[in-house]
Amino acid sequence: MAVVRLIRMLSLWSGRIGAVIVLPLVFAMVFEVISRYAFAAPTIWAFELSYMMMGTIFLLGLSYALLVGQHVNVDFIHQRLPRRAIAVIDAIGYAILTCMLFWMLTVLAQNVVDTYRTGEGSGLSAWNPKVWPYRTIYVVGFALFALQSLAKTIENFLIAIGRAPEDIRP
Repeated sequence: MAVVRLIRMLSLWSGRIGAVIVLPLVFAMVFEVISRYAFAAPTIWAFELSYMMMGTIFLLGLSYALLVGQHVNVDFIHQRLPRRAIAVIDAIGYAILTCMLFWMLTVLAQNVVDTYRTGEGSGLSAWNPKVWPYRTIYVVGFALFALQSLAKTIENFLIAIGRAPEDIRP
């Protein structure tokens, strides 16, 4: 299915972008350590930038982890049942997860609007950056996760009715 392939590609690129963000995170931390210990001049931004980048890496990695099966799974059930029975169970589970994620997205999106409107800062350091850009990453990350969950629902539904979806490897 074209929709499933598109969602899988989005999840793949989301994971790749998250992986690339590791590099600026490392550079920022190295800069902070050198600045702090070699020059006795710590930065006001390193702590907040590091948790925001680390959070971004995790949020963008959610859909990728689901795509490649790097999530927690109850394998002892999957080992004992036929493939179609497993697909029914997984389709129901992913459908419930998808509904919850889309509901959560409405709450997260409203939170972004509220923090943008109020100009809320982090309040954790002297830098005190606005938090709405980081909260926008919450929405993007969970939207990609919800889409990947929807794709898994569709894939498992097709398997359950006897129509195995074409094998699309990321």
